[in-house]
Amino acid sequence: MMSRIKILSWLTVIFFCWTLLGCSDTIESVQAFNSESKSPIPRVENISEVAPPKLIQELNKNFSQTKPEVKILSPQIDEIVNSQDVSVSLQVKGLDIFKDEELGMGPHLHFFLDDKPYQAIYSASEPIILEGLAPGTHTIRVFASRPWHESFKNPTAYAQTTFHVFTATEDNNPSQDEPLLTYSRPQGTYGAEPIMLDFYLTNAPLHVVAQENPADDIADWRIRVTINGESFLLDTWQPIYLTGFNKGQNWVKLEYIDENGNVIQNAFNSTVRAINYDPSLQDTLAKLVTDKISLDKVKAIALKDYQGLQEVKTQEKEEIIEEELSEEVEEVKEEKSEIVEEELTPEVIEEELVEDVTDIAEPSVNESKPENRKVEQDKDILPQEIEPTADLTEEQNEQENISEELETKENKQEDVNDSDNQ
Repeated sequence: MMSRIKILSWLTVIFFCWTLLGCSDTIESVQAFNSESKSPIPRVENISEVAPPKLIQELNKNFSQTKPEVKILSPQIDEIVNSQDVSVSLQVKGLDIFKDEELGMGPHLHFFLDDKPYQAIYSASEPIILEGLAPGTHTIRVFASRPWHESFKNPTAYAQTTFHVFTATEDNNPSQDEPLLTYSRPQGTYGAEPIMLDFYLTNAPLHVVAQENPADDIADWRIRVTINGESFLLDTWQPIYLTGFNKGQNWVKLEYIDENGNVIQNAFNSTVRAINYDPSLQDTLAKLVTDKISLDKVKAIALKDYQGLQEVKTQEKEEIIEEELSEEVEEVKEEKSEIVEEELTPEVIEEELVEDVTDIAEPSVNESKPENRKVEQDKDILPQEIEPTADLTEEQNEQENISEELETKENKQEDVNDSDNQ
């Protein structure tokens, strides 16, 4: 009998271990504390929790001692604004907020208006203008965020104010005394898994305090997460990284519930968002969660004005080259100066000799110079008659002889013609 009990015990242990191993890659669905009166939650089949990406763990070391202080300077709590356009002024201390131009990420603020998705704010130097607000009550929530959109969870990192446009209403007016859930991530479009889930809690009691006396009014809490219809519970306030999202559109719902699984009534304690998963999108966040970017390069999103090792090496190399060129230029200048000095010495001597010779050759100032004289032609002298030369006389005689011969021939020809006519 005892052997059968031992065998059954071992079989039970083996079956239990096999069950745990079979579920190790998925999130176990859990029910709220008083689960006997609740219908069981379907088992989570697709969504799995994984460890934070290595690069994010490394970058997070840069913020281990960072405790930002965020304040909303205007509008003030319960302020009535007589305009539908409202100017919001913020103040941030203890954290440099900026966006790296190349990577498009950096420490920033998550700015929420009512129950709308947040707006990322990378500079608090200028006021934020909210245009065309509906009349009535509105609430602004702001908290500091790391570059990959994980919230800082120290108390001063969060600020909240509720104001009224013209008059107060019941909408968008959370109780200051009740726990408040602010849904943060996921939001927008993602290019890679894992996808971070993160939120901010206000006025949430410690579990130890809530569980100390079951008869008191302090309710213990959980965050119920539902993704594409699959639900699970979280009892710690920290981000988790998930896989198993569908390509295309997904929906995520966060609820702040009590120990009986009921949503604690307060504005924004139940929020749902639609997100997109597009694996073809390879932005900086996608590269960050899949380790497809170097740690040296991605540090630029965590540290303002960061110069990577490659940039430092390039700068040092340029400085060395510039220094070497400067030395070469100085050497060339010195050599040229020496050559000029060597060439200049004989020229100076030659110039001095030329000056001496010039001084000797030039007449003295007292010597008189010859005056210019004009030679005038005597107007009384007439040109002499030129007698013809012998050569010229002979030519004239020859021409006269030729003329006489021509006349004689012409006369003879006339006589011949006359005889023919007769």
